[in-house]
Amino acid sequence: MMRLAFLGLLLAPLLAASSAVADKAEAPGVAAFRTVQAVLTHPRCMNCHTTVNWPTQGDAQVRHTFNVVRGPDGRGTAGMKCTTCHLATNQAAGNVPGAPDWHMAPLSMGWTGLSPAQLCKALKDPARNGGRTGARIIAHFKADPLVLWAWTPGGKRSAPPVLHAKFVEAAETWLRLGAPCPEG
Repeated sequence: MMRLAFLGLLLAPLLAASSAVADKAEAPGVAAFRTVQAVLTHPRCMNCHTTVNWPTQGDAQVRHTFNVVRGPDGRGTAGMKCTTCHLATNQAAGNVPGAPDWHMAPLSMGWTGLSPAQLCKALKDPARNGGRTGARIIAHFKADPLVLWAWTPGGKRSAPPVLHAKFVEAAETWLRLGAPCPEG
């Protein structure tokens, strides 16, 4: 009997540690959000989803050349509109990316410096996501030309680390599971 009690004392910390590891595993909804997060925090999204009055560019996310600024409608300023250089398609000459209606996201949709939890909450908040419900978020991810462009950025720019179909699938899963956010 004494041996069993002693064995129980030895095993108790191991069992508790095993349970703690299991508790730390992320719920499926949060895991799905992590896949979405990997895309949203990639330079293809972050270059135009800034919290400053200018876009960044390239994989290094440096301030846009020519002192380009957001402008009142996110499409640049008079005489320096985004579409002056960014046409409806990528331009090999000059290595200028392009997609229809090239523009920046509104400041309310800026993600620079947000933690994963803050990004998650911002994405769900209609006041910060362009008034989108879950269905409209998915529609945006599936069909918006600027979103789709991210996977064919041209030049030496990298595409997001997740295939577009897997990104949309993860977003749908995240929303279906109640759009949970990571802690912190």
